Amino acid sequence: MPDYKEMYFALFREVTKVIEQLQAIQQKTEEMYMGAEENLTVFRQDE
Repeated sequence: MPDYKEMYFALFREVTKVIEQLQAIQQKTEEMYMGAEENLTVFRQDE
């Protein structure tokens, strides 16, 4: 019988790692934006 508890915890740990990576990437790009000296262009998709 599969160990569902261990499967859940393994999934939870990996998802948590990915979320932390995404947050770090977001923070890094926000810092890049705030430190940019040139004007940045925002592109929007027409709705």
